Amino acid sequence: MNKLIALSLISVASFAGLAHAEDTKCDAPKDKWMTEDAMKAKATEMGYDVRQVKVEDGCYEVYGIKDGKKVEAIFNPATGEQVGAE
Repeated sequence: MNKLIALSLISVASFAGLAHAEDTKCDAPKDKWMTEDAMKAKATEMGYDVRQVKVEDGCYEVYGIKDGKKVEAIFNPATGEQVGAE
């Protein structure tokens, strides 16, 4: 029984760490951000047919088409690295 409790606590702690990592993926200061035009160009190079670029929760969200499907990709605004998709 104690092993089950310990395993449960470790699992909860692991998920809490992942949730925290999700919260900090786009925490760059605004003066370090690439421009929206640069983000659009980078996404285009990655194969996205960009329709719109928005800022949401400190990240760039790129709405467009990739591989024939509508996508919403999330990018770090300072590095242009893709950090998620919805």
